[in-house]
Amino acid sequence: MANESSSYRGVILDIDGTLVDSNEAHVQAWTRAFSEHGFNVPAEEVRRLVGMGGDNLVPAAVGLENEDPRSKSLRERHGELFKEKLPGLRPFPRVRELLQRMKEDGMELVVATSSNPDQMKALLEIADVGDLLEDAASKGDAKSSKPDPDIVQAALERIGLAAGEVVMLGDTPYDVEAAGRIGIRTLALRCGGFTDEDLAGALAIYDNAADLLARYESSPLATASAVMAGRR
Repeated sequence: MANESSSYRGVILDIDGTLVDSNEAHVQAWTRAFSEHGFNVPAEEVRRLVGMGGDNLVPAAVGLENEDPRSKSLRERHGELFKEKLPGLRPFPRVRELLQRMKEDGMELVVATSSNPDQMKALLEIADVGDLLEDAASKGDAKSSKPDPDIVQAALERIGLAAGEVVMLGDTPYDVEAAGRIGIRTLALRCGGFTDEDLAGALAIYDNAADLLARYESSPLATASAVMAGRR
C-alpha cells in the first residue's frame, strides 16, 4: 500500500499476538476455564474472540454479563491459567529490532493492552522492550477493553499526540476496530492467527514484526522516517 501524505509521530502497540506469541496460550487458558465452569466452548470459537478483554470475551462466548459472579470467577481463573503458561512464551522474531527502528526514527511508543497490569509487565519482560516505551495503558486504565476504544484512548492521552499523528500496531480485528473508533489507523500483523479478511480496514497488513521491519521503507512508517530525519 502506498504511503499516506501524513506522517506518524507515535505508535500504539498491542502485546498479545503482536509482540509476544501468546494467543494460543490464551485460547488454552480460556477453554479450560470455561470447561471447569461447566461451559463447552470449542477452542476454535475462543480463538475467534482472542484479542478482546475478558469483560467482552466472556459475554460473547457464554452470554454472562460482567455483574454475574460466574463471569468474575471465569476471568480470574483464566488469569491464573494464563500465568502458568508465561514461562513458555516467546517474542516474535525481530520485535525488539522493529521497535528500535521506530525509536531511531523519533517515534513515541506506548502500549495499549487488554491484559491486567501484572500480565502486561510479564509480557513486556518476555518481549524485552520495556526500555523502549514511553508509557503503557492496560486493563486497569479503562472502563471497557477492546474492541471498545477506551484502552487505546488512554494510551493516546498518555503519548500526548493527536489521533492522526499515531498508528496502531495490532494483530486482531479488535485492535483495528478499537483504534478506528477514535480515528487511528492500524498496521495489522497476521501472526495472531487472523486472516486478511478478518483484518479488513487495516492500513496495511504484514506477516509479523520481522516482515514489517524487512519492508519498513515501503511501509506507512517510512513517511515518518523521512520527516523525522529532516528534523534532526
